[in-house]
Amino acid sequence: MSDVPEVQPPVVTPVRVVIALCLIAPFAAMLWVGSYAKTDPAFIGIPFFYWYQMLWVVISTALTMLAYTLWRRDQRARTGGASK
Repeated sequence: MSDVPEVQPPVVTPVRVVIALCLIAPFAAMLWVGSYAKTDPAFIGIPFFYWYQMLWVVISTALTMLAYTLWRRDQRARTGGASK
């Protein structure tokens, strides 16, 4: 027998789809410039173009944290371990 571990093909699960969507959403939102290339509505005197982008910084952080948490949970479930 060979000592080489068997390589399994990647598995697409609903959790991994959610992880992918969490990581792709900020890129899609920022690449669609026509949706936010305007000055109104202003928020506390800041044009929409700027506060929309800064809002996505916060949203991207939250989505990345969620994706990381889901990934760790998925990896723990796949290996059957409870390691940190």
